[in-house]
Order: sequence, then structure tokens, then C-alpha cells
Amino acid sequence: MQRPPAGSIPDAPGSYQFKDGQGRVIYVGKAKSLRSRLANYFGPNLPARTAQMVATAESVEWIQVRNDVEALLLEYSLIKQHRPRFNIRLIDDKSYPYLAVTVSDQWPRPMVMRGARKKGVRYFGPYGHAYAIRETLDLLLRTFPVRTCSDNKFDHHQRLGRPCLLFHIEKCSGPCVGAVDADTYQQHVDALLRFLEGDTDEVVSRLEAEMLAAASDLEFEKAARLRDRLASVNRAVERQQMVADSNDDMDVFGVAEDELEAAVQVFHVRRGRVVGRKGFVIDKVEDLTPAELSGRILEGFYDEPPPIGMPRQVLVQREPEDVDMYQRWLTEMRGSAVTVRVPQRGDKRILQETVAHNAREELQRHRLRRSTDHNSRARALNELQDALGLPEAPLRIECFDMSHLQGTDYVGSMVVVEDGLAKRSEYRRFKIRSGQGNDDFRAMEEVLTRRFTAYLADRELPVAERGKFSYPPQLLVVDGGKGQLGVAVRVLTELGLDEEIPVASLAKRFEEVYLPGSPDPVRIPRQSEALYLLQRIRDESHRFAISYHRELRGKRMTSSALDGIAGLGPARRKRLVKELGGVKAVKAASLDQLRSLSWLPEAVADATYSHLHPEA
Repeated sequence: MQRPPAGSIPDAPGSYQFKDGQGRVIYVGKAKSLRSRLANYFGPNLPARTAQMVATAESVEWIQVRNDVEALLLEYSLIKQHRPRFNIRLIDDKSYPYLAVTVSDQWPRPMVMRGARKKGVRYFGPYGHAYAIRETLDLLLRTFPVRTCSDNKFDHHQRLGRPCLLFHIEKCSGPCVGAVDADTYQQHVDALLRFLEGDTDEVVSRLEAEMLAAASDLEFEKAARLRDRLASVNRAVERQQMVADSNDDMDVFGVAEDELEAAVQVFHVRRGRVVGRKGFVIDKVEDLTPAELSGRILEGFYDEPPPIGMPRQVLVQREPEDVDMYQRWLTEMRGSAVTVRVPQRGDKRILQETVAHNAREELQRHRLRRSTDHNSRARALNELQDALGLPEAPLRIECFDMSHLQGTDYVGSMVVVEDGLAKRSEYRRFKIRSGQGNDDFRAMEEVLTRRFTAYLADRELPVAERGKFSYPPQLLVVDGGKGQLGVAVRVLTELGLDEEIPVASLAKRFEEVYLPGSPDPVRIPRQSEALYLLQRIRDESHRFAISYHRELRGKRMTSSALDGIAGLGPARRKRLVKELGGVKAVKAASLDQLRSLSWLPEAVADATYSHLHPEA
């Protein structure tokens, strides 16, 4: 795209939008200075995803505003409106259930509620599951006997003049039949609200006092009922774990990320108690530093105030860029001061680590769900067939990768995925024999030739005698770009398999897929299960190759100097290196030091010293 004329971009805060050739908004950003920020997009050495975005764009426009907070609000409004492909977005945001109390009703009631926030309703949570709300209410209704029935059921019993079962088991005060007056009922509602806000000491103290008074008056049945109510309240209190001082009011964020996604967990702490939690996963489409990601998370989470209200403090793992701007924005939303900071020590630091641990576990569960879910796997294979123009869904995929260090310990890996799941028993690793030095193409050629030559030999044998390479892949994937793809095509052509085995390469830089005979890459949508499957296969082949390379390199580095010593076998060699602290330490050891090792025979100690010091 053409750089805007010099001087045409204002040196002022605002939001900017990159557009493609069809006029679609593909990226929205904000800046304190539009001129400075946009200049960065036309410099050298752009990050990979940013470079891809600039290459896709045809034009850039901007909107000037009065200050950086307005720029932030405008940016997020435009992101919601256009959903640009190069802006990060939530991809796993669930509709979490809240415990809601309809305070504007004539006879308020608690209930499970999801979705958009409604006027006249107080919200508590969110909870992980709706049953957790119902269990909490069940524990509290004997102490706060408010109605939980729907309006239709309330009207029905009001017409009948008879209460429902909950009234008879003392879990409702019976407003439908006039068994309680409006003032007393409102007192029950107010007490329930205070309890849910975290003010539990008053309720516990009152029940304890009433129980003791009933026992002193010899009203033992009443005392027993109060005892049971107190036990229920205490169980409900235990669910609201105390994690901070009783006047602390904060949201605590934890983030776990990899190259493509970030899992976020948020704990809502009110009056020192965890009263709710929420989690979501972010698709990292744009290049972001940890500080920028932290800011993006705050923008997405507080786009609308949480139903349980804004906190006084926001604790994050990394301080966002321009933290003062985010504090002014959140303060404006709350109507009073909000601070954003990273806890350094004490209980808040411990709580932060707990939330971060939850985020790491959620990221792991998210990746596991995507990789093992049958429907996702089937969808991924079908999408892959359509995107790559394959004759059938690739039920068996093989991916190859190379690993070395400046041409030494050169190895190759082959990983296999069948029906969307890794089949580790079929994994193979190759030690490069040709000794060609630092040449990925020749190494790839050797590995593919060995694999498919073995396949051709195997298929000529009876089924019972076939070996480890007897099944061909329905898609061959090589890690790399056009060069690696050309090597794979050449090998298959020379072996006469080019018509039988489809091949593709996955370039890591832009996650682009190259196919034979096509100069332009196939860009599979980032949200598709097909791209996720290819990335997972590619990452697994890379991991498998690196682990084998490190294994060979470790053996060479730790064992070569001690090879060929009479009496020093693998077990003794390993123990000697471990006890002395490495091969260098063994080389530097004196003869007396070697002889002092009680488990090492003197003759072996002498042989080791002589081998390492031939001049002595």
C-alpha cells in the first residue's frame, strides 16, 4: 500500500483503520499520536503478522479525537462494529450464569440468569455452573426465606390461596398467600443481598445469638432449627473463600499464552471474598507484546461494566502500556478511583499466582478439547479436504521436519496423525547419513526418499510381512515454504508416487499453505479447525525432531571424551560425570581425586587419567 503523504497525518490522538482492496476494515488501532504510530507501519523489520496485515491493506484512514481515553473507546467501538480479521478477538467466551436478584419486583426473588444485563436486577457471580448457584440458594433459603418461584407460579398459588411445598419446609415466607408483610419480606431480601455481597459476619453473629437465646429459654426445637440454619450459612460462607482483607474490592487477572492463543481467568473479589470467576480464550491474530496484550484484555473485559459492578483495584500480571490511560478510563466508568497494578508481594501476589495457574490449566484444557473432540476432528479433516482440493478427507497425515545445529547431529522426524489424533506408535526419526552439512533441502530429500522407498518395497510383500512404512499418507506435509515443497514433489515424482500422494507445505512465518503448481499460498481461515490441525501437526513434528537432535547432541557432548576407556562402561561413565559435575570436571580431576572414588576401581581410575592426559 502507499504511504500517506508527509504531513497529512495529524500529530494527535485518535483511531486508525487499515482497509483492503474491497474497502473492508481489516485492522483497527489507537494512538496518542496518529503520526508517530502510523509511521511505524512503514518501517523495516515489521513483525510477521504486522507485515502480513500491511501487505494485505490497500489504504489507511483515521479519526481524530480529543484525548487518548476517547481514542480507546472509539477503537473498541470500531472493532465491535467491523470485527477486523487482524485484531485479536475472544473465541471461547461462554455465557456464564449469575445469581440475580430482581430487586425492582414487588416481591423480589433470586434466580439463575445469563445473557445481557437488565435494569432493576442485582447480579452476583459469575459462577462456573448453574447448579452451583442452586446449591448456594438451597443452603440460604431457610435463613433468608424469599421466593424462588416464577411469576406464573406465584400468581397461580395466589389465586389458589394455598402456598407451595417450599413454604411448608420453611424455605419461603409465603408472600403469595399473605403469610409475610412487605416490610418483613424486604428485610429478608436486604439481608440476602448483604450476605451475597460478602457481609457474612452480621448474619452468622445474629444466628448464633438467636440460637443461644433459644437454648437459654429452653426452646430446644427452635434452637435446633437455628443450629441447622447456622450450619447451612457456614457452608455457604465456605464457598466464598476469604482471600484478602475484608475491605478489598478487586478483579484479579491471570493469563497463559502461546504463539496463537491466550487463556484468561478473572477472579472477582468483593469485601475480601471470591464471589465469582470468569474465563475466556483470545485468538492472537495481531503481534502484541505482553504489555499490549494486557491492555487488550482490559479493553475487552471492561467494554461493558461487569454485572457485579466495577472494582476499586485491577490486579494484572503485566502492566499495560500507558497504564494511566487505562486507570482514567476505568475510573470514568466506575465514578471513583480505580487503580491498575501488578502485585509484588503478600496475599495479593499469592492470589495472582493462583489465578495465573488457573489460566494455564484452562489453556491446556482448551487445546486438549480442540484436539480430542470428535466433531472438531471431523470438521478439521473436511475443511482441509475443501481448502486443499484433496480427493478425500485425509484420514492419515504425515508431517516431516529437520533439526540440526550448524549442520551437526542432523536429524529428521516423521509424525503421523490418523483421524485427527496423533498416532505415536507410527512416529519415526531419521539420522541423516549423507553428511551434506547445513542443507535442509538435501536432508529433506534423504528422509523422504528413505521413507517412500521403504513404502514401495513394503507394498510388494504379503500383508503379514509388511513393515513399519506399509501405509501411505493421504496428505504429506513438510515444514517450510516453496523450497521444501519442491523437494517433496521431486522425490514423489522420481518414485512414481506424485499422482498417489497429495503434498503441501506449511510456512510458519505467515501460517501459509503452499501447494504444487500454485505460486500463491492458500490462506486457510485462522478460526478454522483445519488450520489448527495443520499447526498442531507441524508443531509436533518440530518438537519430535528437536528432542531427537538434543538427545544425539547430549550423547556426543557428554560421552565422546570418555569413550574407549577400559573398564569405564556406560553406567560408570554416567556416574563419574554426574559426581564430578560434567566432562570438563572429569578432565580437570587429578589422579588422586579419581582414585579417591570408592566405587571406581584403581585400575579404571588410572586408565581414565591416562586416556585424558596422554602427555602425563
